[in-house]
Amino acid sequence: MRLHYQRIFMLIVFLASLSVASMAAAQGKFKLAEGARGKMCLECHETFSDVMKKKYIHSPLAEGNCTGCHSPHTTDHGRLMAADANSICQRCHEDIVPQDAASTHQVVLEGNCTLCHDPHASNNRNNLVEAGSALCFGCHVELGEDIADNRYPHAPVQQDCLTCHNPHASQENENLLTASAPALCVECHDTSKGTFKDLHMGYPVETADCSSCHNPHGSGQKSILHDVVHEPVSNRMCKQCHNAPDSAEPFALVRDSYELCQGCHYDMVNETFNQERIHWPLVDGTGCINCHSPHASSVTGLLEKPMLDLCGTCHADTVSRQERSQTPHPPIAEGECATCHSVHSSNNMFLLNNASSFELCGECHEWQTHSTHPIGEGIVDPRNRNMELDCMSCHRTHGTEYKHFIYYETINDLCVQCHTKYRR
Repeated sequence: MRLHYQRIFMLIVFLASLSVASMAAAQGKFKLAEGARGKMCLECHETFSDVMKKKYIHSPLAEGNCTGCHSPHTTDHGRLMAADANSICQRCHEDIVPQDAASTHQVVLEGNCTLCHDPHASNNRNNLVEAGSALCFGCHVELGEDIADNRYPHAPVQQDCLTCHNPHASQENENLLTASAPALCVECHDTSKGTFKDLHMGYPVETADCSSCHNPHGSGQKSILHDVVHEPVSNRMCKQCHNAPDSAEPFALVRDSYELCQGCHYDMVNETFNQERIHWPLVDGTGCINCHSPHASSVTGLLEKPMLDLCGTCHADTVSRQERSQTPHPPIAEGECATCHSVHSSNNMFLLNNASSFELCGECHEWQTHSTHPIGEGIVDPRNRNMELDCMSCHRTHGTEYKHFIYYETINDLCVQCHTKYRR
């Protein structure tokens, strides 16, 4: 019997110790007094009384748990944050970005959650700092201006960007889309209607990428077609390029590569192939549509994307060099590669528009008054007797990490490459 009571006593002691441990854990590592995790904070931070009146309050604050995000004593982070502000949100919201997401919002990747969310309270759902699309246009300024100016708006865009986009990440789709085209589009558009089929000349476009013709954000063209429309599309001459709509492969092209385009653009193709050097995308199996949209585009010349982005698809090293350059070269910085290069073909090295670097550079630069240094015909480069001194002997046209895109850090370092007797 005595042994029985001893066991009961030991069990009571054990349970009591668990209760004390649990209480200590609840108090946290700082062993704060009751109310010190949040309620007591509001006695000094009086302005938060107004914050607490807002419609949506962040759960830790609503629960009086300021120490969930802030340290009550000292910290290495601003505003007494308990951890780096770019990562602290992930302590609770760890599943915001699915694993191996196809696309992730840039601000999420950078951990800048407070660009969109108020960490304390807001009158907008999900503690957003602004409601609806106005929040998105705070960063996507140019897109917001284009949408506001559209003559033919797209209804879902007028309502909310989140109609089509996920604000954090998309598991399977590019551009943060909630679904890919055409699955996303047919959620609203009934493709079985006769008018829909008539407008698309009987082609089964419900299986195609709608954005190849239509701008999902709205447009200045009817039917929200992209602003620049290929003439066969605007004239509904689909069979000029594609098989008949009732054929086994209705979207197959009637000819391959540039041969298809040559039917209309005969002079341009002939002129291109009469040059000594041809831009390789033009002559592979895909041809013109490596760079041009065959249906419609928001970019002049039916380019697939703005010129700098398009050229950067293949010439990423050149574009990134300009981004690192201390002195930007205006044609590249402004995305106008065609200022210096012929995009289809040329008789000159690097597809330049002019064989003479003096004449090419001289279209923008008064090179004759640029320097008293002898350059030009008959002036041999001491580093290579087979070359003449020209603009590119000292400057790298796509930029360097040094000022005025010269090859070396200082003018002296550049000069002594040829004037070796002055080296120190």
